[in-house]
Amino acid sequence: MSLPVGPRFAVEVPELTARMARASNPGGTTAMWVRDHLDGLWRDEDFADCYSRNGRPGLSPAQLATVSVLQFLLGLSDRGAAEAVRCRIDFKYALGLELDDPGFHHSVLGDFRDRLLRAGRADHLLDVALARLKDVGLVRERTTQRTDSTHVLAAVRDLTRLELVTEAVRAALEELARVADHALHGLVEEDWGRRYGRPVRLGKNPTRPKTRINATGADAHRLLEHLSRNHPGLLDVFQVQALRQVLVQNYYVDTTGRLRWREDEQGSGLPPSALRIVSPHDPTVRYARRGQVTRWQGFLAHVTETCSGDSPNVITDVATMPATSSDAGVLPGIHTRLQHRGLRPDRHLVDGGYTSLVHLERAEREHQVTVVGPLPANPTHQHRKGEGFARDDFRIDFDRRQVTCPQGQVSKGWHGPYPTSSPTAAPLIVARFTKGQCQPCPVRTQCTTSRASSRSVGFPPKELLELQLPNRAERQEPAWHKRYAVCSGIEGTIFEFTHGHGMRRCRYRGQSKTHLQHVLTAIAVNIERLSRQPPGTSAPARPSTAFQDYLDQQDIPRLHSWRAAS
Repeated sequence: MSLPVGPRFAVEVPELTARMARASNPGGTTAMWVRDHLDGLWRDEDFADCYSRNGRPGLSPAQLATVSVLQFLLGLSDRGAAEAVRCRIDFKYALGLELDDPGFHHSVLGDFRDRLLRAGRADHLLDVALARLKDVGLVRERTTQRTDSTHVLAAVRDLTRLELVTEAVRAALEELARVADHALHGLVEEDWGRRYGRPVRLGKNPTRPKTRINATGADAHRLLEHLSRNHPGLLDVFQVQALRQVLVQNYYVDTTGRLRWREDEQGSGLPPSALRIVSPHDPTVRYARRGQVTRWQGFLAHVTETCSGDSPNVITDVATMPATSSDAGVLPGIHTRLQHRGLRPDRHLVDGGYTSLVHLERAEREHQVTVVGPLPANPTHQHRKGEGFARDDFRIDFDRRQVTCPQGQVSKGWHGPYPTSSPTAAPLIVARFTKGQCQPCPVRTQCTTSRASSRSVGFPPKELLELQLPNRAERQEPAWHKRYAVCSGIEGTIFEFTHGHGMRRCRYRGQSKTHLQHVLTAIAVNIERLSRQPPGTSAPARPSTAFQDYLDQQDIPRLHSWRAAS
């Protein structure tokens, strides 16, 4: 299939379509606003990489992209979106169609999403949409932006470990029966029909659990050995690969050659959550938890938006990451994408989960972006308790590679910087004082409680320390807290995404498809926000309450912003 011959996305809306749309919707709709103010957002040429040069001309990809965004804006299914193109006049106006245009079959939308994923063009949708908004002056570079994350629930069922293995066997048999049923001849027994003939529902307390565990593991092992011996090419089948991983993660072979169930203990324990498959239908899903309450199976979504206050807030980036990933690790990718789009922020407000000295220095050096957020506090017990001599009480001389303690003693050793196991943690330099220096010190108990009676001082390299000290000093100033208070507004955006546009639950399976859902949702949120207020105006103020109106009528002073109380 190739691009349509001549852009179907007409330059002008047909006269009859425009007249009927204006008559039936005098105030306009969001779909009509897209056509009037953004001229459709996309062109067919923007999707040239997704289509071949030869073949039967297909539908306009620019039209399909616009329909996909309106679908997420209005919460429509594929069938509902296709029906809207056939029946709704504002959709025909937005797409530049004649009133008698029959539209297309709903399956075309799924094919279009698959085509975008195969070409790796999900982010390209947001790139082009933001470029159009930038051209008309609705978003600009070097403003203040903010980022936060939220959990996303995968489109899979919660399974116990026994249900997981059983369902993995059933899913593999189901796919083999669909694509290569000859491979099952001589393998499937009568018991298999009772075990795997329907989706598994065992619950947390199944009958004869040990018998089921041994039987299911033996069936999975037998199936894989049969394919390896007779049909090795089928080992690459998606569900067979998932079965192999599930089997390895839940069983092991002991010294006698018997298949054993893994227990969460040393030697034969389960793999960490970052590697463990929780559903054979979507191997990219991971189990994660935050705090004592939030536990989920799915992904993490990171949303970035502008927050300058002098214009509507625009979503500039959305990232979909594994549930077990750290927030700090996503920050370099956000800055790289924003620079590619020409939308680098001047200041980037984030919470403590994103901040690390390594990424603060990298953002300033590579992208000229100032990351504003609380760095982790000094972990020493002297600093936590506010007693004794903390690290900041020592004078560090990087040129001489020496550290001087509050009592004037100079360190005898300088080691490092040592790399850390975490990519977000800064390398550490350690300066050591000897036992002969510390033991006779009259204030030794205020400095160290070590049995060796000596003190070691750890600190990051010079360029990172010069970022750390001002950051901690600024956090003590009220002005910093007032500037940083703007960051909390991202919580409202997260609520808008999850409760207003259904981002909390995945529509599709797979991280790449979920990311495409988030990209389309981000574009839909931008269109919804911008269509409700004139360009160049800030976000509307929250309406006053009845009691606030009463205070104004009685000329009683009140706070007009919650930030004024801080």
